[in-house]
Amino acid sequence: MLKNKGHSSKKDNLAVNAVALQDHILHDLQLRNLLVADHSKTQVQKKENKSLKRDTKAIIDTGLKKTTQCPKLEDSEKEYVLDPKPPPLTLAQKLGLIGPPPPPLSSDEWEKVKQRSLLQGDSVQPCPICKEEFELRPQVLLSCSHVFHKACLQAFEKFTNKKTCPLCRKNQYQTRVIHDGARLFRIKCVTRIQAYWRGYVVRKWYRNLRKTVPPTDAKLRKKFFEKKFTEISHRILCSYNTNIEELFAEIDQCLAINRSVLQQLEEKCGHEITEEEWEKIQVQALRRETHECSICLAPLSAAGGQRVGAGRRSREMALLSCSHVFHHACLLALEEFSVGDRPPFHACPLCRSCYQKKILEC
Repeated sequence: MLKNKGHSSKKDNLAVNAVALQDHILHDLQLRNLLVADHSKTQVQKKENKSLKRDTKAIIDTGLKKTTQCPKLEDSEKEYVLDPKPPPLTLAQKLGLIGPPPPPLSSDEWEKVKQRSLLQGDSVQPCPICKEEFELRPQVLLSCSHVFHKACLQAFEKFTNKKTCPLCRKNQYQTRVIHDGARLFRIKCVTRIQAYWRGYVVRKWYRNLRKTVPPTDAKLRKKFFEKKFTEISHRILCSYNTNIEELFAEIDQCLAINRSVLQQLEEKCGHEITEEEWEKIQVQALRRETHECSICLAPLSAAGGQRVGAGRRSREMALLSCSHVFHHACLLALEEFSVGDRPPFHACPLCRSCYQKKILEC
């Protein structure tokens, strides 16, 4: 009998241990629909629902405004633990078959975990699950120092149906909400905005500098001064009165003056001088007592002939209507050299008046 009792007690212990281990595995895998304690929980929930139904009261709307207290705004940068209380012990843990879960980490331990995560640069890198930047979305830090999006971790736990770290596969980790990724993203945005603003200011300053200081390159310098010249010309044209009628009237007046001057010149130089007038001019030339040509500075009689050479033209002298005398060859050379003057408007080399000439032989 004693042996049978001992054998039955061992069987009972094995059965209890097996049920305890099975319950622990289901707890570990978070298979809530198959847990042993679910039946009691459902009964408790039914009782709570009944008590809630009894406590319900009808509310009459009187139409009067009720003062509602505004909820206090919590600090968006505050860090907190998602599971501050440890999970309840399973039957296997109570029987000592499996070790109890680790106690909740203290604030100093969380600070060490966070420092280890910062050294690894997890918040700088994208989320290991979705491969996207953390930006301003909620971020969680695990007790194994790995960092994920809160929504990504929840989706991973729901998909795998167990609570293990996606990187190191640690079971029953603790989670803490942090904002390192959001802080780094704000710093990145501020830095980029400042860089864009500084670039805009520098580009604006450089454009103003290019408008005032000429560049050193030859091509750019040429373009710079061409642009400046066109701007100055445009300003001058805009500053003047562009009345076309007045402009044409001024042009007509200038043409009339030029015509009168030309007409006077034609009247003065156009009529032919008579022999009597030539004799008077020659008498005036003799009174001047000019013995040398004012062009070649040689004597009018012999030296001029030696310079030009033998022949008839070497003995010829030109008497001008202004009573000046030159070598004919020198005067012809001067007329050929004076490109701007055209007959009959050649000017005397001394008095700069239009002349007619007469050839005199020595």
